[in-house]
Amino acid sequence: MRMLAFLAALALPLTMASPAAADRTSWKWGTVYSADAKASAWGRVTVGQSGFVVSGNVRDVPGKACSWVIVRAQSAKNGRWKTHGFYYCKPGVGTFRRSYGYVLQIKVQVCRGTAKQPTGSCSKAKTIFTQGS
Repeated sequence: MRMLAFLAALALPLTMASPAAADRTSWKWGTVYSADAKASAWGRVTVGQSGFVVSGNVRDVPGKACSWVIVRAQSAKNGRWKTHGFYYCKPGVGTFRRSYGYVLQIKVQVCRGTAKQPTGSCSKAKTIFTQGS
């Protein structure tokens, strides 16, 4: 009987501490396509030790242009927007990652362009994270 009580005492904390019960620390964002549908991006937002991290994949199709992902994040400290662009110029899938500190919201836009800058065929900006949601 003591052994059964001991095993039950060990199992109780395991059943109560399920990962689904914990608060969310990661949000997936679905595929965003450029206006001409030749570029796409998808990924996730995670909470790190020093704020939020945006990571994901960008897909480029064969052709002369490059695929761009433009990530904008609004700072929780001063409300200003930080913008970073990531490009991939080979057919296939590339990856990107950027840490933003603590933010109020994060938006993503996918474009076509050159290796120097996005030039057009941009999607509308999609909100991938909003504080409090």
